[in-house]
Amino acid sequence: METLKGYIGRFIFQNEDNGYTVAEVVVEGEPHVCVGLMRGFSEGETVEMEGEYTVHPRYMEQFKISNIKAVPPEDKVALMRYLGSGAIKGIGNALAQRIVDYFGEDTFRIIEEEPERLAEIKGISGKKARDIAEQIVEKREMRNAALFLQQYGIGQNLADKIYQQYGNEVYQIIRENPYRMVEDIQGVGFKIADTIASHAGIRVDSDYRIRCGIIYELYQQTAEGNCYYPRELLMEKTAQLLGLEPEHIERQMMSLAMDQQIMLKKIRDEERVYPASYYKEEITCARKLLELRDSYEYPVVRSTDKKMMERIACIETSMEMKLDGLQREAVAECIKNGVFILSGGPGTGKTTTINAILKYLETEQMDFVLAAPTGRAAKRMTETTGYEAKTLHRLLEINGELAEGERRTNFERNEDNPLEVDAVVVDEVSMVDIHLLRALLAALIPGTKLILIGDVNQLPSVGPGQILKDIIDSGRFACVILEKIFRQAAESHIVSYAHKINKGETIDFSQKYRDFFLLAKDSPEVIYQYIEALVKEKVPKEFHIDPLESQILTPMRKGPLGSEALNRVFQARLNPASPQKKEYQYGDTLFRVNDKIMQIKNNYDLEWEIVGKHNITIAEGTGVFNGDIGTIQDIDDFSRIVKVRFDDGKLAEYSFQELEELEHAYAITIHKSQGSEYPVVILPILNGPKMLLNRNLLYTGVTRAKDCVIILGNPDTVLEMIHADLVQKRYTSLGERLTEIDIGMS
Repeated sequence: METLKGYIGRFIFQNEDNGYTVAEVVVEGEPHVCVGLMRGFSEGETVEMEGEYTVHPRYMEQFKISNIKAVPPEDKVALMRYLGSGAIKGIGNALAQRIVDYFGEDTFRIIEEEPERLAEIKGISGKKARDIAEQIVEKREMRNAALFLQQYGIGQNLADKIYQQYGNEVYQIIRENPYRMVEDIQGVGFKIADTIASHAGIRVDSDYRIRCGIIYELYQQTAEGNCYYPRELLMEKTAQLLGLEPEHIERQMMSLAMDQQIMLKKIRDEERVYPASYYKEEITCARKLLELRDSYEYPVVRSTDKKMMERIACIETSMEMKLDGLQREAVAECIKNGVFILSGGPGTGKTTTINAILKYLETEQMDFVLAAPTGRAAKRMTETTGYEAKTLHRLLEINGELAEGERRTNFERNEDNPLEVDAVVVDEVSMVDIHLLRALLAALIPGTKLILIGDVNQLPSVGPGQILKDIIDSGRFACVILEKIFRQAAESHIVSYAHKINKGETIDFSQKYRDFFLLAKDSPEVIYQYIEALVKEKVPKEFHIDPLESQILTPMRKGPLGSEALNRVFQARLNPASPQKKEYQYGDTLFRVNDKIMQIKNNYDLEWEIVGKHNITIAEGTGVFNGDIGTIQDIDDFSRIVKVRFDDGKLAEYSFQELEELEHAYAITIHKSQGSEYPVVILPILNGPKMLLNRNLLYTGVTRAKDCVIILGNPDTVLEMIHADLVQKRYTSLGERLTEIDIGMS
């Protein structure tokens, strides 16, 4: 750790949202480029900094600031420099000169301690002196708060967030209940608050600490996909987290239940703890699904099985398709019922069945809309059906409005403004969590037909719930699961091997086919070399695709074959640096022109356009969504923007501050690939955590491929995955709610 003392010559860049700054600080006459958090400081101000020198690949040597504080100017020159810099609004060079001439080297103390005396200077009125005093107080309070927070191990970035949230209340909050920050400040979790509380001397058995620990641990479990957690397990985990005996936890758990922050329920022999909102969402979803089922009325004149089968036969003829018995049953059941579920693996004729259903709805002159959870899944649905499909967020007209400084997700389509359609068709329902299901059902009026489609063997949603499985398992709705693999699909080893994997059957990897093969390799470095050769040369030549159309999928983020390491390796190999390619370093990520990138969060406000010939805009709109993949077209240092063209042709511009929404996509996790389809999928698999190396994950990865699957790694590990039916149990109760409510209604 080194210490530098100098004055801020100029700010090269400042992020107004988080205080991140690139500044030129003059130390003993020499300018030094310094980077870090410098909110509240001004050009010309004397500062003392702690940090270390780092070498940036583009901007060379920089001093990375870990701590910074203002120090009084040491002479008249420093005083003039500070006051004349514009640091204090209303004081320019001429006025600064008069102030320094009048007060001399006592100027800084006068400004800090007796600013009202500035009115003694000609040209400064009493009001102006008060304005200057207020600015001085505000700067001093912000800095004092930062120094106060540093005592509790709080860095500059977090200190800035805390002060913005609480102002001068920060002292009381830190000393009495820092756990309040967990709810109030994004990015502050229990462990950070607990560390602060420890520094502040708060007792380990404080009621605040225990309550916050319970909520933290419960939401840790919802992050794993659970809608509730067994009470005994939650008690154990919370006691372990807090280092306390269970009786302390029990008392505060009851208190939280009385405050309705959690729900305690005993179902048979299991005591459960729900976040209150999740409990209500499951009940609301169950009631609404049953209401849609029971309120739907199909015209009696057309409801006879004979007439329905005749209509289906006409559709087969007009669309030149041939349905088997189960597919015809699926169409008929769908038309007759208000809620219908269609499931099936690859090659079982799901797409053909969906198209027949849509044609039937069309002949009935029913208005319908198509939707899917992600942009890529919606695009794929559009391509396979010929009808426009939207993301569920766009269908429900997302409104990420700002409220109290935070962006909150709301939907314009809801109980008060429902969708005005006869039927809603949703694909890839395995990706839908309980929150999104609740939002969708809120926008449907009784009598609307709901058609849910998905593969129940795919990975469940990232968010809480296992919607498709719970609805099917409840047995309360018409459901058809397609199982027959059609002849043409059976010729695909992707399809046949996917079904073998799903059944836990061994695959002979000594056999290599054009569309599915495994290359046995025993080290990450060798795998890197083979992937590079495949992506650059062999795959493009064999399948007539661009190198970046191949997709590397991996079970994990960490490790030498995790997405983070693979992206670093293949950025260097597939898009190496050159003087012709602009770059920009954002945090630990170096973005480069021609990089393959992915949007990692929904941004409903980001504007995009599609440009045709002669650079004419042919379409425009807003919204880029989690999972969208594209390439960087340009990096503009002057305008501080990055231009990205997505796979669907949309061109969007990101400010440098928005780059947190992007990450490299040469390799992505299998979880991130859900709902997508790629011409060629490359799966590097050597070893890893047992819970990640399972059948469900491998099946999902394999079924993302359209033309070819290439596995590189250890055949034994892949076979272990096939035989490992280790899908982590999710604690959800939507199915139970459906059964309970339905029985109660009958």
